[in-house]
Amino acid sequence: MNVIICLDQNNGMLFNNRRQSMDRTVRRNILSYINNSPLYMDEYSFKQFSEEKADNIIVDNNLENATEHDFCFVERQEVRIEEINKLIVYRWDKIYPADKYFNMDDIKCNLVETLEFQGYSHEKIIREIYQLI
Repeated sequence: MNVIICLDQNNGMLFNNRRQSMDRTVRRNILSYINNSPLYMDEYSFKQFSEEKADNIIVDNNLENATEHDFCFVERQEVRIEEINKLIVYRWDKIYPADKYFNMDDIKCNLVETLEFQGYSHEKIIREIYQLI
């Protein structure tokens, strides 16, 4: 699967089982990037996407139906590294309080693309695309 995550500068993902931040420009960039491909996410994540009116979003709390070519927006779910083909990271320009981190050191991958853009509520966001080896 192609995993999409949002991380702060220290690879933080969550604090007290809640997302650190969100940005409507990131949501729109995700939907544009995946170009109507299926996008799996859990109900918690879907709440922030509900205003985007995207017909390609599939709410699946376990992501078990996602194929290797599908995109999965991951915030609270656990994903096994061996299931990831491509990792798309949206990197916040800040360090937020966190108690759950994504360990980039556990993944053998190559950074293949970066894109810097201004978010709605963030001065700078960087999209990093990694291809797993």
